[in-house]
Amino acid sequence: MIAFEKIFQPSTGFPVQPEGGGIEAKLDIAVIFTSVDSTLAALRKAGMLASSLGARITLIVPQVVPYPAPLENSSVQLDWNETHFRVIAGESPVETTVRIYLCRDRTDALKSVLRPGSIVVLGTQKRRWPTSESRLARDLRKMAHQVILVETE
Repeated sequence: MIAFEKIFQPSTGFPVQPEGGGIEAKLDIAVIFTSVDSTLAALRKAGMLASSLGARITLIVPQVVPYPAPLENSSVQLDWNETHFRVIAGESPVETTVRIYLCRDRTDALKSVLRPGSIVVLGTQKRRWPTSESRLARDLRKMAHQVILVETE
Protein backbone atom coordinates (compact mmCIF):
# COMPACT_ATOMS: atom_id res chain seq x y z
CA MET A 1 0.00 0.00 0.00
CA ILE A 2 1.35 3.43 -0.94
CA ALA A 3 0.44 6.47 1.16
CA PHE A 4 0.55 10.09 0.10
CA GLU A 5 0.11 12.57 2.94
CA LYS A 6 -0.17 16.36 3.07
CA ILE A 7 -1.21 18.56 6.03
CA PHE A 8 -3.54 21.51 5.38
CA GLN A 9 -4.16 24.30 7.92
CA PRO A 10 -7.62 25.83 8.56
CA SER A 11 -8.95 28.23 5.95
CA THR A 12 -8.88 31.96 6.69
CA GLY A 13 -11.78 33.03 8.85
CA PHE A 14 -12.05 29.79 10.84
CA PRO A 15 -10.94 29.80 14.48
CA VAL A 16 -7.58 28.16 15.09
CA GLN A 17 -7.61 25.63 17.90
CA PRO A 18 -5.44 26.46 20.91
CA GLU A 19 -2.34 24.38 21.40
CA GLY A 20 -3.10 21.93 24.18
CA GLY A 21 -0.26 19.54 24.92
CA GLY A 22 1.55 17.96 22.00
CA ILE A 23 0.05 17.16 18.64
CA GLU A 24 0.00 13.49 19.70
CA ALA A 25 -2.34 14.39 22.58
CA LYS A 26 -5.05 15.60 20.20
CA LEU A 27 -8.06 13.46 19.43
CA ASP A 28 -8.23 12.49 15.76
CA ILE A 29 -11.51 12.24 13.83
CA ALA A 30 -11.31 10.28 10.58
CA VAL A 31 -13.46 11.33 7.62
CA ILE A 32 -13.54 8.80 4.80
CA PHE A 33 -13.91 10.15 1.27
CA THR A 34 -16.95 8.73 -0.51
CA SER A 35 -18.05 11.44 -2.96
CA VAL A 36 -17.45 15.19 -3.05
CA ASP A 37 -20.90 16.26 -1.74
CA SER A 38 -21.15 13.53 0.89
CA THR A 39 -17.59 14.12 2.07
CA LEU A 40 -18.15 17.89 2.38
CA ALA A 41 -21.19 17.17 4.58
CA ALA A 42 -19.12 14.72 6.63
CA LEU A 43 -16.33 17.30 6.97
CA ARG A 44 -18.80 19.90 8.25
CA LYS A 45 -20.07 17.46 10.88
CA ALA A 46 -16.53 16.39 11.81
CA GLY A 47 -15.51 20.07 11.98
CA MET A 48 -18.24 20.80 14.53
CA LEU A 49 -17.16 17.79 16.60
CA ALA A 50 -13.46 18.61 16.30
CA SER A 51 -13.98 22.27 17.24
CA SER A 52 -15.87 21.37 20.40
CA LEU A 53 -13.47 18.57 21.36
CA GLY A 54 -10.19 20.29 20.41
CA ALA A 55 -9.55 17.51 17.90
CA ARG A 56 -8.04 17.37 14.44
CA ILE A 57 -9.40 15.75 11.29
CA THR A 58 -7.82 13.20 8.99
CA LEU A 59 -9.44 12.92 5.57
CA ILE A 60 -8.75 9.38 4.40
CA VAL A 61 -9.00 8.77 0.67
CA PRO A 62 -8.80 5.08 -0.26
CA GLN A 63 -8.35 4.88 -4.03
CA VAL A 64 -8.86 1.42 -5.45
CA VAL A 65 -6.37 0.48 -8.17
CA PRO A 66 -7.57 -2.37 -10.43
CA TYR A 67 -5.57 -5.61 -10.27
CA PRO A 68 -3.95 -5.45 -13.71
CA ALA A 69 -2.24 -2.17 -12.77
CA PRO A 70 0.70 -2.20 -10.35
CA LEU A 71 0.21 -0.18 -7.17
CA GLU A 72 3.65 1.39 -7.44
CA ASN A 73 3.18 2.76 -10.97
CA SER A 74 -0.55 3.39 -10.94
CA SER A 75 -2.09 5.71 -13.49
CA VAL A 76 -3.87 7.54 -10.64
CA GLN A 77 -2.84 11.19 -10.93
CA LEU A 78 -1.52 12.08 -7.48
CA ASP A 79 -0.77 15.73 -8.40
CA TRP A 80 -4.36 16.29 -9.53
CA ASN A 81 -5.66 14.51 -6.44
CA GLU A 82 -3.48 16.63 -4.14
CA THR A 83 -4.97 19.82 -5.61
CA HIS A 84 -8.51 18.39 -5.54
CA PHE A 85 -8.29 17.29 -1.91
CA ARG A 86 -6.53 20.52 -0.85
CA VAL A 87 -9.73 22.33 -1.88
CA ILE A 88 -11.93 19.82 -0.02
CA ALA A 89 -9.76 19.98 3.12
CA GLY A 90 -9.92 23.77 2.96
CA GLU A 91 -13.61 23.48 3.88
CA SER A 92 -12.66 22.16 7.31
CA PRO A 93 -12.64 24.55 10.30
CA VAL A 94 -9.71 22.74 11.99
CA GLU A 95 -6.32 21.31 11.08
CA THR A 96 -6.92 18.67 8.44
CA THR A 97 -4.52 16.01 7.21
CA VAL A 98 -5.28 14.36 3.88
CA ARG A 99 -4.05 10.82 3.38
CA ILE A 100 -4.47 9.19 -0.01
CA TYR A 101 -4.03 5.42 -0.04
CA LEU A 102 -3.67 3.46 -3.25
CA CYS A 103 -5.08 0.03 -2.52
CA ARG A 104 -6.81 -3.03 -3.96
CA ASP A 105 -9.69 -3.14 -1.46
CA ARG A 106 -11.15 -0.13 0.40
CA THR A 107 -12.22 -2.03 3.52
CA ASP A 108 -8.86 -3.81 3.87
CA ALA A 109 -7.01 -0.51 3.48
CA LEU A 110 -9.16 1.13 6.16
CA LYS A 111 -8.63 -1.85 8.45
CA SER A 112 -4.88 -1.33 8.23
CA VAL A 113 -4.79 2.49 8.58
CA LEU A 114 -7.45 3.23 11.22
CA ARG A 115 -6.40 3.00 14.85
CA PRO A 116 -8.49 0.69 17.04
CA GLY A 117 -11.64 2.42 18.30
CA SER A 118 -11.35 5.34 15.86
CA ILE A 119 -14.07 7.96 15.52
CA VAL A 120 -15.11 7.84 11.86
CA VAL A 121 -17.45 10.25 10.07
CA LEU A 122 -18.80 8.95 6.79
CA GLY A 123 -21.02 10.78 4.31
CA THR A 124 -23.67 9.02 2.25
CA GLN A 125 -26.61 9.83 0.01
CA LYS A 126 -30.01 9.38 1.64
CA ARG A 127 -31.59 6.27 0.09
CA ARG A 128 -34.28 3.77 1.01
CA TRP A 129 -31.96 0.88 0.22
CA PRO A 130 -28.53 0.13 1.69
CA THR A 131 -25.70 2.07 0.03
CA SER A 132 -22.06 1.05 -0.26
CA GLU A 133 -21.34 3.68 2.41
CA SER A 134 -23.90 2.25 4.84
CA ARG A 135 -22.39 -1.21 4.28
CA LEU A 136 -18.92 0.25 4.91
CA ALA A 137 -20.23 1.87 8.13
CA ARG A 138 -21.56 -1.53 9.23
CA ASP A 139 -18.17 -3.16 8.51
CA LEU A 140 -16.32 -0.43 10.42
CA ARG A 141 -18.64 -0.84 13.41
CA LYS A 142 -17.89 -4.58 13.35
CA MET A 143 -14.20 -3.59 13.63
CA ALA A 144 -15.13 -1.68 16.84
CA HIS A 145 -14.89 1.84 15.38
CA GLN A 146 -17.33 4.59 16.39
CA VAL A 147 -19.08 5.55 13.14
CA ILE A 148 -21.21 8.64 12.50
CA LEU A 149 -23.12 8.38 9.24
CA VAL A 150 -24.05 11.77 7.73
CA GLU A 151 -26.85 11.57 5.16
CA THR A 152 -27.21 14.14 2.37
CA GLU A 153 -30.07 14.64 -0.08
